[in-house]
Amino acid sequence: MKLATDVTHCDDLMKALEGFRGYAGPVVRRWGTSLATRLGAGARLLVAGNGGSAAQAQHLTAELVGRYREDRPAFSALALHADTSSTTAIANDYGVQEIFARQVAAHGRPGDVLALLSTSGASANLLVAADEARRLGLTVWALTGPAPNPLAGAADEPLCVEAATSATVQELHLVAVHMLCEAFDDALERQ
Repeated sequence: MKLATDVTHCDDLMKALEGFRGYAGPVVRRWGTSLATRLGAGARLLVAGNGGSAAQAQHLTAELVGRYREDRPAFSALALHADTSSTTAIANDYGVQEIFARQVAAHGRPGDVLALLSTSGASANLLVAADEARRLGLTVWALTGPAPNPLAGAADEPLCVEAATSATVQELHLVAVHMLCEAFDDALERQ
C-alpha cells in the first residue's frame, strides 16, 4: 500500500476545493437563508453524524448557539450525538441504528431541519433518522461524500462532496459548515 505524502494530501485537497467552490456555493446560500428564516421564527436545527462527522456536526451547532463572527442572538441547534446518556441508552434498548431517529422523534417538529453529515453517505443510523424526520415533517439536508449514495437519496437536498478520500471530504465538510454560518449570518443581516 502506498501512503500519500503531506504534499499529495494538499494537492488532493486543492483539486477537490476547486470544484467544490463551484457547486457548493448556491446550495449553502439556500441553506443559510432558509435557516435564518426558520430559526428566526422559532424552529430548530438538529444535526447528526458519526465519528469525525459528529465533530463537524457539533462544530456547526456551536457556531449557531454561540456565534460565528459577530455577536448576535443564540439560535436553537442540537447535535444529537452529544447527549451520550441518550445515545447509549437508545443504542442499548433499541439498537445503534435508532440512536438519531429516536431523538428526532423526541425533539423534531414540522418546520425544523435535520442536517446529516456522512463521508460515505451510507450510515444506517443516519438513514433511519432521515426517514423519521421526513415522516414528521422536518426538512432533511445531507452533507455527504461523492454521489450517488443512499443518504443523498434520502435527503430533501444533498450537498455531495466530490473528493477521492474521506479525509478530504471531511475537510470540505468543515468548509461547508463555515460557508453555511456565513450565509446564515448574512441572511440575518438582510432580514
